[in-house]
Amino acid sequence: MADFNKVLTPGDYKNGELNVVIEIPTGSNHKIEWDREHACFMLDRVEPMAFAKPCNYGFIPQTIDEDGDELDVLMITDQPLTTGIWMKAKILGVMKFVDGGEVDDKIICVPADDRNNGDAYQKLEDLPKQLIKQIEFHFNHYKDLKKPGTTEVKEFAGLDVAKKVVAESIARYEDAHPELKAKKKLDEVANDAKEALEKGVKAAKKAIKK
Repeated sequence: MADFNKVLTPGDYKNGELNVVIEIPTGSNHKIEWDREHACFMLDRVEPMAFAKPCNYGFIPQTIDEDGDELDVLMITDQPLTTGIWMKAKILGVMKFVDGGEVDDKIICVPADDRNNGDAYQKLEDLPKQLIKQIEFHFNHYKDLKKPGTTEVKEFAGLDVAKKVVAESIARYEDAHPELKAKKKLDEVANDAKEALEKGVKAAKKAIKK
């Protein structure tokens, strides 16, 4: 299995798009997690069926949230997705969340290309209000049978707040992987040089025609 943190980037989050890896399908009570150390998925535990996931659950590669894990994603689709697939996703917003005193935010996304509903979900407010209520209830209570009162949904926020959370998580990952940060800087320099060269060539061609 590919190491998603090596073969995928977080995606073009500044333009509202992410690369997302799916861990748990909608309706599953299996707490499947990406094992970063072994680069594979593992079954962490089996939850009570009453707390099956109300939507697909996954993560953004090359990110680290404040809890030390990859930044989580709540992926909204009509049908459950399969563990282990990756996809391009559109950011709608973020669920600000605390688990055991640690910030554990969840970016809310939909597929970047959903032809079944005609890309109907463009912003957080487009999602069904009942679905938002179900998600909020789930994350406020899914640990109640073992650790009651340890989770709390703080708020749901829109695209700008979500982008800020993603940017901060990417920065944490890059700080933990200085070689990636250096490569990214070199790529930016190379890209700037390429653009400058292309502009110079165009200018030269125009001068020759004159």
